[in-house]
Amino acid sequence: MTEALPQPGDVLFVGGAASVQFQGARSLTFRVIRVDPRNTYDGWLWIDGYVLGPAGDAIERRVIFVRREGLRKKQ
Repeated sequence: MTEALPQPGDVLFVGGAASVQFQGARSLTFRVIRVDPRNTYDGWLWIDGYVLGPAGDAIERRVIFVRREGLRKKQ
């Protein structure tokens, strides 16, 4: 992902490159609601949003802690 922060409405693939907790079968498709503006560890973000199911519908609201450079924007 580029240096720009994820924006509300962005749909991201969140896998092992973003955090070890999302490796393999635990990866997510995630629609961003907001990015927490508070400073945290360099390169890491708290993102609030929805986990999307196979049909693209929101199935769970979550707040996740991920590495910015490990996020992939879905087209």
